[in-house]
Amino acid sequence: MNIKARLILMNFLQFAVWGAYLTSMGTYLAGIGLGNHIGIFYAMQGIVSLFMPAIMGIIADRWVPAQRLLGICHLLAALFMGGAGYYGTVSGNAVSFEVLFAFYSVSVAFYMPTLALSNSVAYSALDQAGLDTIKAFPPIRTFGTIGFICSMWLVDLLGFQATPNQFFTCAAWGVLLALYANTLPECPTSGGGQEKKSFVEALGLKAFLLFKQRKMAVFFIFSMLLGVSLQITNGFANPFITSFSVIPEYANTFGVQHANLLISLSQISETCCILLIPFFLGRFGIKRVMLIAMGAWVLRFALFGAGNPGNGVWMFILSMLVYGVAFDFFNVSGSLFVDKETDISIRSSAQGLFIIMTNGIGATVGTLSAQWVVNRFVDFNSTAPQIEGWSCAWYIFAGYALIVAVVFAFVFKYKHVRK
Repeated sequence: MNIKARLILMNFLQFAVWGAYLTSMGTYLAGIGLGNHIGIFYAMQGIVSLFMPAIMGIIADRWVPAQRLLGICHLLAALFMGGAGYYGTVSGNAVSFEVLFAFYSVSVAFYMPTLALSNSVAYSALDQAGLDTIKAFPPIRTFGTIGFICSMWLVDLLGFQATPNQFFTCAAWGVLLALYANTLPECPTSGGGQEKKSFVEALGLKAFLLFKQRKMAVFFIFSMLLGVSLQITNGFANPFITSFSVIPEYANTFGVQHANLLISLSQISETCCILLIPFFLGRFGIKRVMLIAMGAWVLRFALFGAGNPGNGVWMFILSMLVYGVAFDFFNVSGSLFVDKETDISIRSSAQGLFIIMTNGIGATVGTLSAQWVVNRFVDFNSTAPQIEGWSCAWYIFAGYALIVAVVFAFVFKYKHVRK
C-alpha cells in the first residue's frame, strides 16, 4: 500500500472516531434526563483543546514519535469512551451526570490532541516520500470527512443514536486506529542535538504578539465571536429534530427517524464547499468571504427555527447545505488568512492561536451559552411538544450571528487585491 493510501485510511479512522457520537450524543443525553447538561459535554472539547494539544505536541516533538503517541492517545481515549458506554448501558436511565461526564471528559482529553498529531504524522510521511504537502494533503484530508459521514450513518442505521452504543462504536474505531498508527512511518523527535523549543514557544504564546497589530487583533477577536457558533448544531440539532417525534404528524418522517442521515448532508456540503475557497478568496478577499460565512451561519440557524421534518423539511435540507459555506469559508479561509499574514517564524504558533480562539474559547463559550438559551425555552423533562421553544432558541442564535456580521463589516478593515 502506497503512502497516500495509508494516510487516507488513517484520516478515515481519525474522523470516524469523532463522527460516531458528535452529532448524536445530544439525543442520548436528552433521553436519559441530562438534556440540561448537553452544553457542558460539548464545551469540554473546547476546554481540553486549550492545553492538551500543546502538551502532547511537546511530548511528540521531544520524546515520543508522533505516530506512536497518536496510537497511545487513541487507545486511552477508546478505553475511557468504552467505559462511558459500559456505564451508560448498565445504568439505563439512572445515569449519574458526574460519572458519565468523568469518563467522557478523560476520553476527549486524549482524543482532541490527535487532530493535530494525525496532521503531523501525515506531513512527516509526505515529506519523507518527497511529496508536496500542499498538493497531496487536501485530497487525503477529504477522506477524514468521508469517515465522519460513514460513522454517522453507521450509528443511525444500527439504531444507536439514542443509546450508549454510540460510545462503543467510537471506542471500536479508536482501538483500530491505535493499532494501525503503529504501522505508520516513523516521525522524528527533536533529539540528537536539534534545537528545542521552549515551553512558552511550544504553547504558541509568542503568537499573542500579533494582537499588537490592529488588523490581526480584530480578526482574532471576531474569529472567537464567530467560533461561538461552531458546536451549537453538533450539540442540539439531533435532539431538536428528534423532538418532533411527540407530534403524530411528524413522528414517522424520515428526518425524525434518521436525524443523523439528514444532518450528514452538512458534512457532504463541507467536502464540496472547500473546493470553492481558492476562487472566492482570490476574487473577493478575506473580509467578504468571512461575511459570506457569517451570513451562512444566520441562514443555518434561522432555517432550523422555521423548518419542520414534514412539509418544511426543505428548510432543514437547505440549512444542511449552507453549513459547508458557513464552516469552510470561516475555518479554512481564516486559517489561510492567518498563514498569509504572519511571519514564518511564528506561523505554527499563529495557527495554534487561531484554533484556541475558535475551537477553544469561542466554541466553549458558545456551547455553554447555547445551553443556557435552550434551557430558557425548552423543557427537557416535559412530554409536551417543545417546538415553539426550540424555534425561539434558533432565532436567537441567528440574531447573534447577524449582529456579529454587521459589526465585523464596519470594524474589520482590509483592502483586497483581486487576483
